[in-house]
Amino acid sequence: MSMGAYDEDEHERREKQASTVDTDFDDERTIYHGEVEYDAGDSAEDLLDTFEQIKSN
Repeated sequence: MSMGAYDEDEHERREKQASTVDTDFDDERTIYHGEVEYDAGDSAEDLLDTFEQIKSN
């Protein structure tokens, strides 16, 4: 069989494989403990000023 070509049996095998759903996995949720911090950073105006300075250099 040449590369990229397959017969009817191969087509049926691929159809069967594509139509099955793998349900064999761990269904438990992982619980994480901790905290998340966000740094809001500079204001939009400060960021635009910095961008303009970078562009002018």
